[in-house]
Amino acid sequence: MDMVNIKINGMSYQVAAGSTILEAARTAGINIPTLCYLKDINQIGACRMCMVEVKGARSLVAACVYPVNEGMEVFTNSPKVQQSRKMTLEMILSIHERKCLSCKRNGNCELQTLCFELGIDDEKRWDGAMPAGKKDVSTLYLERNNAKCILCRRCVAACQNQHVSVIGCNNRGFDTEVGCAFEQPLAAVSCVACGQCINACPTGALSEKENIKDVIAAINDPEKIVIVQTAPAVRAALGEEFGMAIGTNVEGKMVAALRRLGFDKVFDTDFGADMTIMEESNELLERIENGGVLPMITSCSPGWVKFCEHYYPDLIPNLSSCKSPQNMTGALIKTWYAQKEGIDPEKIVTVSVMPCVAKKFEVKRPDEDAAGLPDVDYSITTRELARMIKMAQLDFARLPDEKFDPAMGESTGAAVIFGATGGVLEAALRTAADKLTGQDLETIEYKEIRGMEGFKEAEYDVAGLKVKVAVVSGLSNANELLKKVRAGEADYQMIEIMCCPGGCINGGGQPIQSANVKAYNDVKALRAKALYSQDEAMPLRKSHKNPTVIKCYQEFIGKPGSHKAHEILHTSYIAREK
Repeated sequence: MDMVNIKINGMSYQVAAGSTILEAARTAGINIPTLCYLKDINQIGACRMCMVEVKGARSLVAACVYPVNEGMEVFTNSPKVQQSRKMTLEMILSIHERKCLSCKRNGNCELQTLCFELGIDDEKRWDGAMPAGKKDVSTLYLERNNAKCILCRRCVAACQNQHVSVIGCNNRGFDTEVGCAFEQPLAAVSCVACGQCINACPTGALSEKENIKDVIAAINDPEKIVIVQTAPAVRAALGEEFGMAIGTNVEGKMVAALRRLGFDKVFDTDFGADMTIMEESNELLERIENGGVLPMITSCSPGWVKFCEHYYPDLIPNLSSCKSPQNMTGALIKTWYAQKEGIDPEKIVTVSVMPCVAKKFEVKRPDEDAAGLPDVDYSITTRELARMIKMAQLDFARLPDEKFDPAMGESTGAAVIFGATGGVLEAALRTAADKLTGQDLETIEYKEIRGMEGFKEAEYDVAGLKVKVAVVSGLSNANELLKKVRAGEADYQMIEIMCCPGGCINGGGQPIQSANVKAYNDVKALRAKALYSQDEAMPLRKSHKNPTVIKCYQEFIGKPGSHKAHEILHTSYIAREK
């Protein structure tokens, strides 16, 4: 790697040629403040927070886009630089809704943090006219409050990165605001509900549409039996909301907290993931053996399913008809579990805790009502659960480790890894390989399809059958692969697509880490590691070995792919306007 010699604040450093001043400073242990910058997503120099002094330059330069060169001398904390940054913050605050105490991002707002760090003591210095600050609450899953928007454009870049691009900057000058084309509401455009814009936002301008009040009301209703289920990715991230290290698995404390919040039963969505694998692997083998539509594409990511319906409706036949683990679990709670326990399904309220805001959309989809009622009544995010725990004044870190309720609390390592990109396909291969060979295979780790890369492919020889698979996360990567599928150039039997880059561990409902934290840590990989470590430690690592799954088929479903299975565990899709 070519290196150049530079000075930062009078100290000499060797840094990579072609790097920006921001990158060079970070390698030297110097944090230059940013607001619009987001590693690998947004590097546009728009917010002007990262201005630094370069010897010989006529004016301050934006460190996030200004490249280093041999002999450069940079000053990151001179009086001129400090004055510029404070002025920038004061100007941003002059058109910002300063309701910090009631804001969901209070304590986790990058603007608020910078104001404290840089000593802003007169937030109303430039008070004057305020922009309209429009709100958009049109969708089931997301809210926008432009009164809190700082026009950093990180949400716009995140949407572009997902190959959706339904938001951008409207108008000019003082009237500039982020929104949809022709000022349409978000519900009227082809947003896929991924929530990556929320995770990119440095302030409280974007947030999920909360269902906390509805859930608390159900818990407090003596006529209702409220059953909660939690997705695998939640346990790998929830601890971050309580100061724990990224990638800490808090499954036991999470279960304990849910019981103390008043839920009647605490189930594991991993059970539904094991059921999904039973149905999905059977569906794949049936398609291969009977000349069905291939490649079969996974259907457990609702953001991806919505993307397919909007942008590739001709590929809907390629989608697996399996419901997601969330809705399979919900469906079985209101059918099999209700029947076993003699409970009227009308009295059951099912709540899911998901790393995803698209799940809020999914629970309202048609054909997700096996008992004639919604499979899942409310879906809340990891962040919403954290807020409920804080509202109840629970000391999360000191809670004991407890286990899920047994009725649907048994799961396998195959289900746990659903939360990371490649996990669904690996879980399916573990079961499909055993079915095809008729053996209990010991080699069950398909490491070629693991990792945070956006696209991976592999070919396996299973009982003489060549199985070629692909794994994609992030919709830009999905778009490139789908163009090949549409053109008949993708000779895969099965494709896993996850809407969010890295999979569910990076879902739009997960704890929000600042741009600075993301610059130094691979958040996705740390969370995924927690899931793979749990998988390795589990006694059962194949979905078809789950004794509760076996019992469910024996007592209720019959066999994978049966008529009853299709009535309860499968769904349908619709073509949507782009």
